[in-house]
Amino acid sequence: MKLVKKSYLAAMALAISAVGTGVAQAECGNVTISEMNWASAQAAARVDEFILKNGYGCNAETVPGDTVPTATSMTEKGRPDIAPELWMNTIKEQIDRAVSEDRLTIVGNTLEDPAKNAGEGWWIPRYMLEKNPELATIEGVKQNPQLFKDPEDPGKGRVVGCPSGWACQIITDNLFKAFEMEQAGFNLVDPGSGAALAGAIKKAYNRGQGVLAYYWAPTSLLAELDMVRVELAPYNAAEFESCIGVANCPDPKPNGFAISEIKTVASTEFANNSPEAMSYLKARVWPADAFGKILTYMETEQADGQAAAQWFLKNHEAVWSQWVPSDVAAKVKAAL
Repeated sequence: MKLVKKSYLAAMALAISAVGTGVAQAECGNVTISEMNWASAQAAARVDEFILKNGYGCNAETVPGDTVPTATSMTEKGRPDIAPELWMNTIKEQIDRAVSEDRLTIVGNTLEDPAKNAGEGWWIPRYMLEKNPELATIEGVKQNPQLFKDPEDPGKGRVVGCPSGWACQIITDNLFKAFEMEQAGFNLVDPGSGAALAGAIKKAYNRGQGVLAYYWAPTSLLAELDMVRVELAPYNAAEFESCIGVANCPDPKPNGFAISEIKTVASTEFANNSPEAMSYLKARVWPADAFGKILTYMETEQADGQAAAQWFLKNHEAVWSQWVPSDVAAKVKAAL
């Protein structure tokens, strides 16, 4: 009789557990996550997918995306439910309007201190700045072309610009003119490709040489190398849009790059219906060094976002476990 009673109680416990899991899944439901077509966004989307699926019982899946199409689809259709890494600069007005109309919710920053850890710029190695503090600004750089010798023209300095055909080539060309870099003794060099641009920076860095180059963060290159962004001029949006970003602008004025806003954005419907999942997304702000490590892994191993997410979750529990309650962390660990 005791054995029968114990079996009955065990069966009831399993049934209650199953119902509880079903309730959790029902509360979270189907969740679509935009997986953008660059490395950091792919990894971020796949980490969110794994944690929401295995930690919160969501029926989560990633869908292909890109900045403008994803923003438009979320604004007009409320899908996908989440954009883990949305670069706001080009779509800010659209997103702000959707937020004001209660269609979208800005969850928070994707990356810690994006003004410092993200965006475009002209970069130099930190070892140059430590030896010559005046190189912190473009005016200090202009006074020292000899520190940035052009290997093909040693009597002049070199700015390694953007490859032909990239939008940033127009911007770099105009900034080169605006700051009168040629008059200061510099050449603007087209690296030819993204790989060649990274290669030119890395080659000079590994040799302890001077290099001034366009690049952007977060990237595996800037995670690997200790580079510092040179202070240009205050960003002027009107001038940037009317001239700096326009090919062959006749009279570009000194300007800077916009401070990057990288946000996690969710549909308001999802935000209202999935409070536990939203708590995770609010807590999930990537430290710059963790983002850098996952990008370096992807570059070194030629890994996709899914493989990178698995690697990150297995090897950096100390980071992601801070984003979730202990019981959720246990479920994620078990799923790994």
